[in-house]
Amino acid sequence: MSVPEHLLVHTCCAPCLIAPYQQLKAEGIKFSALWYNPNIHPVTEYRQRLQALRDYAAREGFGLIVKDDYGLREFVQAVAADIDSRCEHCYRLRLEMAAKTAAEEGFSAFSSTLFYSKYQDHGLMLKIAREMAAKYGVSFFYRDWRTLWDEGNRLSREAGMYRQKYCGCVFSEEERYLKRKKAKPEA
Repeated sequence: MSVPEHLLVHTCCAPCLIAPYQQLKAEGIKFSALWYNPNIHPVTEYRQRLQALRDYAAREGFGLIVKDDYGLREFVQAVAADIDSRCEHCYRLRLEMAAKTAAEEGFSAFSSTLFYSKYQDHGLMLKIAREMAAKYGVSFFYRDWRTLWDEGNRLSREAGMYRQKYCGCVFSEEERYLKRKKAKPEA
C-alpha cells in the first residue's frame, strides 16, 4: 500500500504507540490515534492507559479520537462461553471500530498498535483487519511493528509512561497472576 494521506491508528496504550509513532513521524505520515478498548479491565487500568495516551498525544501534538466505552459486562458476556478464544473477539471488536471510524471520519486508511505486540496473534489480526477494510471500504495500512518492540520499551521507559503488566482483559490478568504464582515456590 502507498503512504496514506491521513492514517487512523487504533491504539491500545501509549507504550505500544511510541515506537510506531516515531517511525510514522520520520516517514512524514500524518496520523491520528483512536482509543477504543472496552476489553481493558479493571476500570482503574482502563483509566490509567487512557490518561497515559492523552498525555502523550498532548505532548506530541497528534490527534486523538476517544471512544470512551468501558464495557466490562458486554465484553465478559461476549467471551464467557469460550474464554480461550476471547482474543479473536477482542481483535474483531477493536479493528472493526478502527475501520468504521476511519471510513466515517474520512481517513484514507487505518491500522493498529496491536501489530506492535509480540504477544498477539499477528496472522489472525491481519485476517480480521483486511476483512474490516473490505466491509467498510477503507484501506488497511499494514506494518509489522514487532521489530520495534525493544525500541518501544526503551522509549516508553525513558518517557516515564505508565506501563501495564498484562494485555488488558481480566482473563489476561488472571493468566499473568497464575504464571507468577506457578513460578514462585510455596513458602
